Amino acid sequence: MPIIEISSLSHPGVEIFSTLTEAQLRNRIEPTKGIFIAESPKVISVAIDAGYKPLALLCEQKHITGDAATIIGRSGDIPVYTGTRELLATLTGYTLTRGVLCAMRRPTPLSLEEVCRKARRIVVIDGVVDTTNIGAIFRSAAALGIDAVLLTPTSCDPLNRRAVRVSMGSVFLVPWTWLDAPIGRLNDLGFRTAAMALTDNSIPIDNPALTAEPKLAIIMGTEGDGLSRETIAGSDYVVRIPMSHGVDSLNVAAAAAVAFWQLRTPAAGK
Repeated sequence: MPIIEISSLSHPGVEIFSTLTEAQLRNRIEPTKGIFIAESPKVISVAIDAGYKPLALLCEQKHITGDAATIIGRSGDIPVYTGTRELLATLTGYTLTRGVLCAMRRPTPLSLEEVCRKARRIVVIDGVVDTTNIGAIFRSAAALGIDAVLLTPTSCDPLNRRAVRVSMGSVFLVPWTWLDAPIGRLNDLGFRTAAMALTDNSIPIDNPALTAEPKLAIIMGTEGDGLSRETIAGSDYVVRIPMSHGVDSLNVAAAAAVAFWQLRTPAAGK
């Protein structure tokens, strides 16, 4: 593959790593032509293992024969742009983690039915916009036996660069898609829904009725306001995590991890 040393931020081809916004990379009009950026050799390797297609690499010079060598060898005949650490930090606006970025083709979006077909435990991320929280939720979902992730259109894109990095590549391991239909659509697919919310009629998360459900959708709300009244009213269960010392709630990513562990299917984690 061609190794292209750059000395200027205006070098043709590097704009996908610098001047394009996340929205421009995503390409909502033609999703199959969209791009995302994966950062660090470990995360890029997970993406390649999952079948994602590399388009270009941006790599510090010293890592070409070091940390990035295996990635370069697995990426086929694509351009590898390289330069000094200082130049690349100026280009991207941040110091690269382990010295390498990879532009990759976004996958064709899966349908709701495809994502949920064999799932027993899923999470619905409703209106969560913080990239760190999205990445952390995906990492917990992959580790703690969640079979699929659904996101409402008001949530952050899981293939946002920071979300991908925080997830440590877990966004490539768990099937996910956008949930454009109402939450009640999940009942048609055989799921009972559990809204995570602090209300007067909520049940504790260790209620045995929850783990007894053969198919359960765990609904996590926004960082500030939580779930809407409509979503809570339309759910089969309203579930709370009991708090101590007067703490009113957990961060959404922490709450998700607790919920995933407590509500996992009996076989998960073995």
